[in-house]
Amino acid sequence: MVEEISFALSEEQQMMQDTVRQLVQANVIDAIHQWDENRLLDKQAVQKFWELGIIQSMIPEEYGGYGMGSSPVLHTLVLEELAFGDMAFAVYAMLPALFVLPVVNLGSTEQKEKYLPEFCKESFVPATLAVNELSVGFDVWNCETKAEKKGNTYVLNGKKCFVPLADEAKHMIVIAHYEGNPHLFIVDKDAKGLSVGEREKNCGWWALPTFEVTFENCTIPEISKLGDETAFNWLIQRTRTAMAAIGTGISRASYEYSKKYAKERQQFGEPIASRQSIAFMIAEMAYEVDAMRLLTWKAASAIELGMDANRESFLAKIYAGEMTMKLTDYGVQILGGHGYIRDHPVERYYRNGRSIAICEAMAII
Repeated sequence: MVEEISFALSEEQQMMQDTVRQLVQANVIDAIHQWDENRLLDKQAVQKFWELGIIQSMIPEEYGGYGMGSSPVLHTLVLEELAFGDMAFAVYAMLPALFVLPVVNLGSTEQKEKYLPEFCKESFVPATLAVNELSVGFDVWNCETKAEKKGNTYVLNGKKCFVPLADEAKHMIVIAHYEGNPHLFIVDKDAKGLSVGEREKNCGWWALPTFEVTFENCTIPEISKLGDETAFNWLIQRTRTAMAAIGTGISRASYEYSKKYAKERQQFGEPIASRQSIAFMIAEMAYEVDAMRLLTWKAASAIELGMDANRESFLAKIYAGEMTMKLTDYGVQILGGHGYIRDHPVERYYRNGRSIAICEAMAII
């Protein structure tokens, strides 16, 4: 007998999806164009998301959190809705989870006691993760940033790029190669040998400040090493699935906006949606968004069940990277010349969506 598979959301999942969708509709959709133009995201909107308690719910009660645990499937729903509003907002709002979740799941009792209570405060607490590097053909499994054990300390050397809020973050997790494998290290803002460069000028994410971070003989205590040699594999499965969820949100936004435009835009006495070339692109966008979502859910579900989801998370990430580029390009094409004008959001979806294929670990589930 074949066991039935249900794709229906649970009551909790549906409620959270609706709540985040309403928050994005009320605070992001109409404001994001101006945030993007000003290169400055409204922190009040981030604070409203923080007050939903999603980050705090991940933290056990003994450290001041709500003790509800984390649900990778639920977090993919949240990230898709946030990215539907804007990728910069999605990364910014969920950024503390990049620090909190690894500490909760991989940290020692000492690390949990030291860091987790700080994220149970009423106001948003910035923290970040440093993974990406500028080298050509960057391989996340063979990063150039190195860690060396010296006595009761670790010494880090290397450079990272695309590190969100590195100028504000009190703490960051850094991926560095140690003893033949990538490992996780906690680096506090006041660590000796840590320097944050000027804000990067990126193609997309204009409302999200990212920075190059340099580690020059950066010395951290021995207790700062997070987890063992399996920790990075734990992390990358969750971050790749999260990037796929963000790609799904961006692509869905491009699809919905361009579909609405095509139905309203009149040429030669009829909507341009009636033209076969436009209709075919819209149809392809519809089914590819669903395909991206299903691959993302499959990876998230495997992670939630405690399975090794290396294959599922990789496929979700690589497919989302390719399709987000394609579908956001379709959005620009459907609008024609208007698609290249910043008055319409499809050009922003296009700029932001390009990063899904390029970058690793900008979010986590």
